[in-house]
Amino acid sequence: MGNSEDSRSAIRKLWKFSDLEDSYLDKISLTGSEPILPSVYKTGVASQSSITVAAMAAAKIWESRTGEAQNVSVDMKHAAIAFRSERYLDYESSKYGSGSHSGMRNHPDSIHGFYVCGDGGWLQIHANYPAHRSGVLEALDSEASAAGVQKVLMNMKALDAEEYLSKKGLPVGMMRTLNEWDHHPQGISVSNLPILEIEKIGDSKKLNFTNDPARPLEGVKVLELTKVLAGPLMGRTLAEHGAEILWLNDPHLDVIDGLVIDMSRGKRPAHLDLNNEKDRKHFINLTRTTDIFIQGYRPGSLGVKGFSPERMAEIRPGIICVELSAFSHLGPWSNKRGFDSIIQTVSGIGREGGKAAGEEGMIHMPCQALDHATGYLGAFGAMIALLRQRSEGGSWLVRVSLAQTSQWLKSLGRLDQVDSKDIPDTEVNDYLQKTVSPYGRVSFTKPAAQLSKTPAYWSLPPSPFGTFEPSWQQWGE
Repeated sequence: MGNSEDSRSAIRKLWKFSDLEDSYLDKISLTGSEPILPSVYKTGVASQSSITVAAMAAAKIWESRTGEAQNVSVDMKHAAIAFRSERYLDYESSKYGSGSHSGMRNHPDSIHGFYVCGDGGWLQIHANYPAHRSGVLEALDSEASAAGVQKVLMNMKALDAEEYLSKKGLPVGMMRTLNEWDHHPQGISVSNLPILEIEKIGDSKKLNFTNDPARPLEGVKVLELTKVLAGPLMGRTLAEHGAEILWLNDPHLDVIDGLVIDMSRGKRPAHLDLNNEKDRKHFINLTRTTDIFIQGYRPGSLGVKGFSPERMAEIRPGIICVELSAFSHLGPWSNKRGFDSIIQTVSGIGREGGKAAGEEGMIHMPCQALDHATGYLGAFGAMIALLRQRSEGGSWLVRVSLAQTSQWLKSLGRLDQVDSKDIPDTEVNDYLQKTVSPYGRVSFTKPAAQLSKTPAYWSLPPSPFGTFEPSWQQWGE
C-alpha cells in the first residue's frame, strides 16, 4: 500500500527541481494513504505530491516577500478529489444548462471512445470538440455515428489508422503495452527527459514584487492561452494564491462550458484573436507588463505567430514562459495532438488498467491524473522560475508535458487496486464549496492545499469568456 512516505519521497524528488533547501520539507504535513481511487497506479500519491510542491512554492514566495515561513498540509483524499474537479462541478443555469463537464461527453451521436480495428488492435479517438469530430468523420468518410466509425476501422489496421488520422492533425492513439511504448521512438525521446524543465532563455534585470502583499502571488500578472485541463489548471493554481490571471481565448474557437466553469475560478476570461492585427498589437502591449505567460498549444504553433518564448522574452525581458505540450518538445510526435486519455492509451497505462481488470482493451485511470499533475507541476515550475527571476534576473522557460508526467507517474510504483472502493459521493460534499456566478449557482472543489498563514482561495467566481476586457486595468492599476 502507498502511504505518506511514498508521497514524501515523491515530493523530495520534485523539490530538487527548485534548487532550494531541503529544510522546507519539514514544514509539510501529509495525511491519508493509498488506495484512494481504484487504479493500477498511485493516483493518490501523484495528486498529493504534485499539489504539495505547488503549495510549497507559493509558501516559499510568501517567505521571500515577507520573511514569514508557513506550513503546508495536504490530505490525500482531498487531493484525489481535486484531481477530479471537473467530475464534481455542479451548476444550474438557464443559458448554459446544468450538469458537469464529465457528463457532457455522452451525447447520442458521440464518436469519442475506443474502437477495435481489423487486425485486432485498439484505437482511441478523442472527439469532444466539434472540429475534431467532423475531422474524423470526413477523414474516414464515415457515417456520423460510433457504429459508422467502427465499420470503417474494421477495414484498417490500428497502426495505419493512427498514422492516417494523426497526419490529418487529429487526436487519436493506438493502444500499446508498456514495453511497446518503451521501444517506440517517442517513448524513447520522453524517457530521456526530466519530469519538468526550468531553464534560463535570456538576460534581464531582476524585477520586483509589489510591496506589502496580502497573498503570495499578489500583484503577479499572468497571461494564459490554454484550452484543456492541464494548462487552465496552472492558471487556476496560481489564482488560488492571489495571481492576476487574464485567460485569453480566440472567440472563434470551440469551448466546453463545463471545463470553462471549472477552470475559470479566480480568473478574468477574455476574448482575444491573435490572427487579428489590432488584437496582436494589444497582446504585445499586455505582454510588456506580464510576469508569467502560460501557453498550452502545440510546440511551435505560437512561434509561427511570432510569440515563441524567445520572442516573448524580447518583448518582456524577465518574463516566465510556461510551455505545455502533449508529447513533449522532442521526438517524432512533438507536434502530434494529444490529451490525457490519448497519452494513457499510447503509453501502456490504459492497457495495464485493462489487464488488471481482465479486459481485452483499456481501462483508463479513475481521474485525469496526467492533466491534473501536469497542471500542478507547471504551476510549481512557474513559481520556482519566478523566485529565480526575482533573485538572479533573467527570462525563464518552464517546460512540462503530459507524456513526461506519465513517465513520472509510472515511476511512483504500482497498486493494482482496480477493484478497491472508490470515494463515495456522500464523502465528497465536505470538500466542495458554492458560489454565485454568471453561470448561476456553482458548486466546485475546494483548494486541496492548506497554507497556515495565507489560505488558498479564488477571489473571483467562474465566468464565461468575454465577461472581461483583455486588460490589466481591471485590477485597479
